[in-house]
Amino acid sequence: MGKDVIIACDFDSAQKTLDFLDRFEGKKPFVKIGMELFYAAGPDIVRKIKERGHKIFLDLKLHDIPNTVKKAMAVLSGLGVDMCNVHAAGTGRMMQAALEGLTRPDGSRPLLIAVTQLTSTDEETMRRDLLIDRPLDEVVMHYARTAMEAGLSGVVCSPLEADKVHNVCGKTFVTVTPGIRFEGGETGDQKRVTTPALARELGSDYIVVGRPITAAPDPVVAYERCIKEFLN
Repeated sequence: MGKDVIIACDFDSAQKTLDFLDRFEGKKPFVKIGMELFYAAGPDIVRKIKERGHKIFLDLKLHDIPNTVKKAMAVLSGLGVDMCNVHAAGTGRMMQAALEGLTRPDGSRPLLIAVTQLTSTDEETMRRDLLIDRPLDEVVMHYARTAMEAGLSGVVCSPLEADKVHNVCGKTFVTVTPGIRFEGGETGDQKRVTTPALARELGSDYIVVGRPITAAPDPVVAYERCIKEFLN
């Protein structure tokens, strides 16, 4: 897979999601299904969107003991998604177990990536709430390196960290970056953010864009703007 814009379909029902995707006549954007939609509509919404021809990033951020994550990934591997993830904080052993569970008997599997630190987290919050006293950049790079050593294909990180991750883990190690806002847009609960154009310059492989597209007056126009700024 190459560079792309992934739309975060953070809706609370299957119908709202399908109605939203119906607006993209003739287009099949890469979509992210996160916890809100998956918990509301279950695995069936994954199948329905896949049947429509969309690539899917299943964003459930698994984080549990290795055996539990391995078994959960074995189930998720049957949904035919293109990308899924775990929390890197679950340790290298957990990430290895996730990879084992995700890999099908024929050796195929979706792209597996690991969340480093959420883009809603800044250094002050990390120190106060997580008792992590190392600099944020150092923590993200350590998590990225651990994910690479566990055999994963990439990480979720801030676009501000994408180039550094590539320097540490190599250019083929995938960076998936949320925290994308248009110039002058509201940042909401995101703290480490950039525009699509800056994310491109910083080396993001995929940008994940939610409210700037889904809450736009014309989501298709907003999506096309993202494509133009990030890919062109």
